[in-house]
Amino acid sequence: MAEPATKTAGRLIRVVLADDPSGSLTPMQEADRNQAIADLAADNNFALTTHPDRQTILHLSVQDGRLVFDIRTETDETLQTLVLAPGPFRSMIRDYQMLLDSYAAAVAEGREARIQAIDMGRRGLHNEGAELVMARLDGKVLLDFDTARRIFTLICALHRRV
Repeated sequence: MAEPATKTAGRLIRVVLADDPSGSLTPMQEADRNQAIADLAADNNFALTTHPDRQTILHLSVQDGRLVFDIRTETDETLQTLVLAPGPFRSMIRDYQMLLDSYAAAVAEGREARIQAIDMGRRGLHNEGAELVMARLDGKVLLDFDTARRIFTLICALHRRV
């Protein structure tokens, strides 16, 4: 597991999902995505290692099958673009989406014990996804575990159509 970043003044002032998946997400997935964006807006720790105290805007997208972190200044000028192969994320994204679908079905059926079990599994998978985000951005971006969890949620939302 990657070590948590020390707190810096660097943070995201906005997150933009360039490939807006609206319409292709279930209501639960859309709620998850919206909650992650709101949580990031309220509290995050995210900075380029080369600019640890700078506030930035993150444009997150999938381009040519690759995950793109376009990190920009407050005036929307690109500071750095990080392109990651999606391979290491694929099985986790697939599992996470299956868990969300199972959770929605359990809620519709009113099966409280199943809902709780699925939610525990979802949290565990979310933690693994956060660790992977931190590992893949290690040496490039300083971020904490909660920020990585929220970014993993957004990565899953972007890959719903892929």
